[in-house]
Amino acid sequence: MEGQKTSYTIAELAQITSSEIVGDPNHEIFGIDNLECATSNDASFLGNALYAKALKKSNAGVVFVNQPLSDNPINQLIHPSPSKAFQKIIDLFHNQKLIESGFKSIHPSAIIHPSAKIAPNVSIGPNSTIDQNVTIDSNTIIHPNVYIGPNVIIGKNCIIHPQVTIRENCHLGDFVILQPSAVIGSCGFGYVTDAKGRHKKLQHIGKVVLEDNVEIGASTCIDRARFKETIIKQGTKVDNLVQIAHGVEIGENSFIISQAGIAGSTILGKYNVIAGQVGIVGHVKLADHVTVAAQGGVTKNLKTGKYGGSPAIPAERYYRQQMHFRKLDSHVTRIKKLEEKLLELEEILKK
Repeated sequence: MEGQKTSYTIAELAQITSSEIVGDPNHEIFGIDNLECATSNDASFLGNALYAKALKKSNAGVVFVNQPLSDNPINQLIHPSPSKAFQKIIDLFHNQKLIESGFKSIHPSAIIHPSAKIAPNVSIGPNSTIDQNVTIDSNTIIHPNVYIGPNVIIGKNCIIHPQVTIRENCHLGDFVILQPSAVIGSCGFGYVTDAKGRHKKLQHIGKVVLEDNVEIGASTCIDRARFKETIIKQGTKVDNLVQIAHGVEIGENSFIISQAGIAGSTILGKYNVIAGQVGIVGHVKLADHVTVAAQGGVTKNLKTGKYGGSPAIPAERYYRQQMHFRKLDSHVTRIKKLEEKLLELEEILKK
């Protein structure tokens, strides 16, 4: 973009991010990179203590940290949230724009039912299909090869990436993002089994509701409810490869991480964090501010707090058990030695 700055002094970066300077305020920065690859012309950040070793070896021109590093001569910008501050620098050097699609407006190959209502400034990419009675509000982008089923409602400023399927009657609020190959409104996994062990499918005639500012990751599946609705409330972010079953309710501003599975009719409160590969059985309730550590298994209602293990128990107790488990071999060896000594004492007493 003509007129865009190509470099910034550390003093300028400090002003932009409201950070405190440790080091040379006049040093110029021309770009960004991670700690391992950054040169003296780049800014970087330390967002996790696991990368402290990389910081010691880094050649970065300046690093965002959350507290001064007295044992490191590198230029530093002190900010309570280094990652958040660094994002502002990313925006500076990348002009606050993602790479945009070359397809604008409605592509001639898109198939749109005559009854669909498409607002102004909507983009629909090649080979996408918009079925009957669909409503799409202004400034929404439908990328190529998307299917939107009958009676779907999509709000303003949504982004629907390629290969997404949104089945009939589902409802998306404003600023919703669906990553590639997400499936919204698939049938719930419900069957009745007869006396001969044969399975008959149960029809699911409900829908999925995604409220404002929800993001759904790639290849994630969210099933429609059997009668009413599966609902993901505003601000919640769902990672890739997540399964959310029929009739589930997820509260505001929650995180659901990759490969988690949530069974039917489960209710999650606000600000929940469900880590990777967590499994939650059906018909349970999680309070607000619940965190379940990776690979946890939730089998009952949970109060506010942190949990781990399967079945999930309070995190402090879980980590204490894991610490004991790591010493299991030495405990077994010690017990065997104690048993041998007891046998020796018994022999002595018999004499």
